[in-house]
Amino acid sequence: MTFDPTALVQFWPLPANLRPIVTFGAGSIVGDAHYPAYRKGGFPIAGLFDPDLEKARRLADAWNVKAFSSLADAAAVENAVFDLATPPGRHAEALRALPDGATVLIQKPMGNTLDEAREILSVCREKKLIAAVNFQLRFAPMMLALKDAIHQGWLGEIIDFDAWLALDTPWQLWPFLNGLPRVEIAMHSIHYLDLVRQLLGDPKGVHAKTLGHPNHKVAQTRTSAILDYGDTVRCSLSINHDHKFGRKYQACEFRICGTEGAAYVKLGVNLDYPRGEPDVLEIYPKGGESWRAVPLHGAWFPDAFVGRMANLQRFAAGEDQELVSSVEDAWNTMALVESAYRSSALPATLLDPRP
Repeated sequence: MTFDPTALVQFWPLPANLRPIVTFGAGSIVGDAHYPAYRKGGFPIAGLFDPDLEKARRLADAWNVKAFSSLADAAAVENAVFDLATPPGRHAEALRALPDGATVLIQKPMGNTLDEAREILSVCREKKLIAAVNFQLRFAPMMLALKDAIHQGWLGEIIDFDAWLALDTPWQLWPFLNGLPRVEIAMHSIHYLDLVRQLLGDPKGVHAKTLGHPNHKVAQTRTSAILDYGDTVRCSLSINHDHKFGRKYQACEFRICGTEGAAYVKLGVNLDYPRGEPDVLEIYPKGGESWRAVPLHGAWFPDAFVGRMANLQRFAAGEDQELVSSVEDAWNTMALVESAYRSSALPATLLDPRP
């Protein structure tokens, strides 16, 4: 069989019947990703609610949708899928306001801490919610194509995963992060940890160090982490959001190596966010003699958000058998995040004293 990069799956199928979406929260991510994606996918937007009513009206006017005056009014929309673009500490409160049995997409992270994730999971179970967490990187065209290539065996057994980021991230776009004790892993690298879990399963443990930068006050913006998968698979992440020295040596890329092939991924949106650059996926397939570029028909932003919502609605309608990143599964990503923070707080292995 000959490797055909154009035949790899890149999109999640849409549901047969598109349900209206009600968004809680009016932050930049809604206008930058959620609404562009929902309009691209044809999903009807019933409206949005934010406690800052003026902020909600500005975003609603920009997208010609309704701004609800109360949380109760927003939660009362019939047959709606609820899109929680709320700060992590407010997820549980918003979930409690929803009707029992509602379908809901929860913005990542699933709470600020593992205790908050437990509370969110408990609320979802108690109210019998069909609930998923918005780990939408899994649905980016490049990642769906990568997963398809791995599933078809073009890389062999995956034994190496490297994430390398050297970026200038505009943290000022998310003012709610100011003062939070956990930022980089919980808000950003959580995407990569979740993707690693999808590709490699759950690790045995993690060694991590996360820290801030003396030039600003964001709690953490730099992380190094090693995920322990035993003696065959190596997995490491090197993350630096403070590489403010021009585009030339900036990077946002993964290298995935198997026993018979390899893949290279560039996550373009993070380079000059939110405008970004094109994503890239190249594969050196089993039996091949050169790298092959996969022509991508879309990008992480906004196409992954289309697929994330499509899977949720299809699962609720019985069209998909699996709810990707359900709250039950997402809790395991939160447990990995918690372990990384615990590791970072522990002392390193000390050097032996000089004799």
